Amino acid sequence: MAKYLLLKHYRGAPAAVNDVPMDRWTPEEISAHVQYMNDFAAKLVESGEFVDGQALAPEGSWVRYDGEGRPPVTDGPFAETKDLIAGWMIIDVDSHDRAVELAGELSAAPGAGGRPLHEWLEVRPFLTAAPAGMCDPVHG
Repeated sequence: MAKYLLLKHYRGAPAAVNDVPMDRWTPEEISAHVQYMNDFAAKLVESGEFVDGQALAPEGSWVRYDGEGRPPVTDGPFAETKDLIAGWMIIDVDSHDRAVELAGELSAAPGAGGRPLHEWLEVRPFLTAAPAGMCDPVHG
């Protein structure tokens, strides 16, 4: 089994086929989209492939270290940023092909008019071993 992160982008990804921004959807279209996402996650729970997932609010800030004894530097929030991640799902599957298959299915979530979004999802494998010469940041 291998873990993959499926990233849903509001912006910053190639345009979806049904490219109507969510703030223009009806309440019924939003409900249908959320129901699809919940049903998809429930199916993966049943198959043992679901690990976790969350929708994300559009607000966020960038934060970085600014030196010993100094407070972190922040920049943002940027609700209008060009890259905005809408949510994520972690899956644990047998192969990359299965991760791609599931991402394709998730891409069919309905959008405006109830038509599938055909949105692009980013599929990222979890790093299973530290690159040569790099220590594991979690385990030292």
